[in-house]
Amino acid sequence: MARQDINRSGEIEVFVRVVERGSFSAAAGTLGMTPSAVSKLIGRLETRLGARLVNRTTRKLRLTPEGAGFYERGLRILAEIDAAERDAAAGAAPRGRLRINCNVPFGQHYLLPLMPSFLGAHPDIVADISLTDRVVDLLEERADIAIRAGPLRESRLVARKLWQSRMVVVAAPAYLQRHGTPRTPDDLSRHNCLEFSFSRLVEGWPFRDSAGRDVRIRPQGNTVVSDGEAMRLAALSGLGLARLSRFHIARDIAAGTLVPVLEELNPGDEEALRAIYVGQGGHLPARVRAFLDFLAANVRPPL
Repeated sequence: MARQDINRSGEIEVFVRVVERGSFSAAAGTLGMTPSAVSKLIGRLETRLGARLVNRTTRKLRLTPEGAGFYERGLRILAEIDAAERDAAAGAAPRGRLRINCNVPFGQHYLLPLMPSFLGAHPDIVADISLTDRVVDLLEERADIAIRAGPLRESRLVARKLWQSRMVVVAAPAYLQRHGTPRTPDDLSRHNCLEFSFSRLVEGWPFRDSAGRDVRIRPQGNTVVSDGEAMRLAALSGLGLARLSRFHIARDIAAGTLVPVLEELNPGDEEALRAIYVGQGGHLPARVRAFLDFLAANVRPPL
């Protein structure tokens, strides 16, 4: 008979994260634990099972045959636990930890200011919010909802569109005074164009030339940034040209601190902002359904 003080599902989750991340330290960062605690937990698990699950080397971990089998079954067990929780929570009052992974611009300018209202209406929910423009795997990150801009990568996910916003190339007046205003897409080769450090599904900046033909320019510059808010701040500082969603910089354009350029050649492409989640509406935990409904009722596109 199993001892009652052993959290077997917790042990399985830690082991699965170690395998997925490839090291104790990487798994520890995901789980909010120290590498030493993760190492000790895996050691206790192996002792309890009487089998070595991973061979440790200075550079990487290698699964033993027993570890590979335990990992595969562990994945299925965690998936069953998640499914059981979703089914049990579908008809319950919204409660528990709501894990939200959100892109930085929307998170800073819209989501965080709305959270007091949402949590005030749902006092039994604990919001666990991560802001990053890096595209994440919801299942791997154990996130309930991701809020993302741009095309969807995963067809297995369900998405609720929040709004669409036009893309625009902008620069600070000080930058344009120093370097001039580009008049054609080819002029961008002589300008400092700010780029993202992460890969995107659609590369380059699209334009429509004076003959009405679609062209795509690969921006080049001396600065790459990790997220949209860093891109906005870099443009505001006069560092270079940036291409951003208008929702993100509407206030800056209105204030004159950022100026649109090449607007007559803008193809008018839009970027959709979506709330993305796993599972159909009938099997959503109450906390997830409540948050999706709140977003739909309270998120309004900027002018």
